[in-house]
Amino acid sequence: MIVRLARPDDFPGFLDLAGQVEHWFGPMVGEPGFHRAVKEHIHRSMALVAVSPPSNRLLGGLLFGVRAPAHHVHWLVVSEKARGRGAGRELMADAVRRFVREPGTLEVVTFGADHPGAVVGGARVFYERLGFEPAEVADPGPEGGSRQVYRRAVAPREDTRL
Repeated sequence: MIVRLARPDDFPGFLDLAGQVEHWFGPMVGEPGFHRAVKEHIHRSMALVAVSPPSNRLLGGLLFGVRAPAHHVHWLVVSEKARGRGAGRELMADAVRRFVREPGTLEVVTFGADHPGAVVGGARVFYERLGFEPAEVADPGPEGGSRQVYRRAVAPREDTRL
């Protein structure tokens, strides 16, 4: 597996990943706003992909943002076939290496405890294993499901062996 900056030709792969999780996140594949967000993150070099050589098939994708002192995981999805194999962990480690430049927090909004994606997708356990802690409740997702902020402190150039 290789983690690298996303390129414009990775856009269809992001849509494929989105299609695998719309039942948890709500509509994305046909949403112009999602298309714009992915393309903007790619253009600003704030999107990462995990690919499987030699096919370059996307195993996962991550959209990242920084508004110092907070660093935000805007979107992280690993393909159904690649879950549990380290793609999410590698994407997060690479994001910290590339994008975290100063002390602050690393934040993500994930599923609330009662959301089906929290259990089936394992999102909350995934972030807890990376040192995140549950914080405040967030606004519901577009599909109406509960959301919660997860947060952890970060230091510049921290150990990325998450």
